[in-house]
Amino acid sequence: MLLRSFLQDLRGFLHDRRGAVAPIFALAIIPVIGLVGAAVDYSRANSTRTSMLAALDATSLAMAKLAPTLTQTQLQTQTSANFLAQFTRPDAKNVVITPAYTTSGGSQLTIAVSSSVDTAFMRLIGVSSLNVGASSTVKWGNSRLRVALVLDNTGSMASAGKIDALKSASKSLLKQLKDAATSNGDVYVSIIPFNKDVNVGKSNYSQTWVDFQDHALYEGWDKVNGTCSNSNFPLYADCIDKNKTWTPNSHTTWNGCVTDRDQNYDTTNTTPTSSATRFPAEQYDKCPAELLGLSYDWTALNSKIDDMTPDGNTNQTIGLQWGFQSLTASPFTIPAKDANYTYNEIIILLTDGENTEAWNNSNNTKITFSSTIDARTATACANIKSTNIKIYTVRVIDGNSSLLQACATNPTMYYDVQQASELNSVFTSIAQKLATLRISK
Repeated sequence: MLLRSFLQDLRGFLHDRRGAVAPIFALAIIPVIGLVGAAVDYSRANSTRTSMLAALDATSLAMAKLAPTLTQTQLQTQTSANFLAQFTRPDAKNVVITPAYTTSGGSQLTIAVSSSVDTAFMRLIGVSSLNVGASSTVKWGNSRLRVALVLDNTGSMASAGKIDALKSASKSLLKQLKDAATSNGDVYVSIIPFNKDVNVGKSNYSQTWVDFQDHALYEGWDKVNGTCSNSNFPLYADCIDKNKTWTPNSHTTWNGCVTDRDQNYDTTNTTPTSSATRFPAEQYDKCPAELLGLSYDWTALNSKIDDMTPDGNTNQTIGLQWGFQSLTASPFTIPAKDANYTYNEIIILLTDGENTEAWNNSNNTKITFSSTIDARTATACANIKSTNIKIYTVRVIDGNSSLLQACATNPTMYYDVQQASELNSVFTSIAQKLATLRISK
């Protein structure tokens, strides 16, 4: 209406013979109006393209898994339906969607979209529409993911519905990661439940990387778990002091828990070979669920989530250290990397509280000061990031926010969750970001 009124007024100016200034002014104002209006038209076109890109990325991820099984006609039909269900911009005209699936140089799906947006002001300078387009390429033949879920299983996770929310969110994340994989091995996941200790599996009692002997300056499992020839002396030191015989329990009775390695191996992924680098066995009575190394057995991964039970105190350092180990080094069997692929390695650390207990390798006692353990956690984070492994951190209601923010690879990879019910949306967001690592625009 404004434009029509303006044109009517303009015609009046041009036919008014009473002066020459008015027609000249009217003619001069046309390009001015056009240039100012161009900013409005370009802004509308850019907003349309932003919506187009979001719908395009989501469509690319959804269709990548199906593309190898579809004919070109089916691919065209399903891609168009998927995209148009998400791209709802009535100002976009003549939308053309062109999917192309190829296996040359690695399997990939490219989806190109083009459209136009009618102008409102630029018509005055002869431009009736603006072209808007974008493309997205999913390359699953040359990009792969390896993800370690380092999950707090301490006693405080039993409150406020946290452990149930964590299980639900973790299963949702696993499903999204599974959907992001086209072939076995595209995505591997390890699960590291932790509290003060980590459970590496009691079946490993005979492995050389588990240390049952004295470890650095503290007594080993064999001296803590055993019997004296005289039952009046249940402690190793008293038994030996009284010249009695101490008999360690069978290692088959070990529950699978290990505590921190000697410093500074407690913050590194050093392969366990020497006494200082081996993992000290401990009969922790609140041993968490057994960890699971890198796997694409989605049934086993989901079952491991079900096994988690909240109990015990918090030691984020040991969780991170084992997450680090699970992605990189023995005693885990690390799947070989193919030189034809690129790999993105990720740790997701979730915790709901302060560090409260760890082993102090220097004076034969446990650490119960958060600041002391926090320093070890910060060192572990730095060591992990130095190897180009990316870290997401999730704080659930309680915990040291500054420590976790600093641990994350960047500020956008730190999440502060105030209600357990928010976990599902947080893990969904992380899963989407991980899947997007496989997209090249």
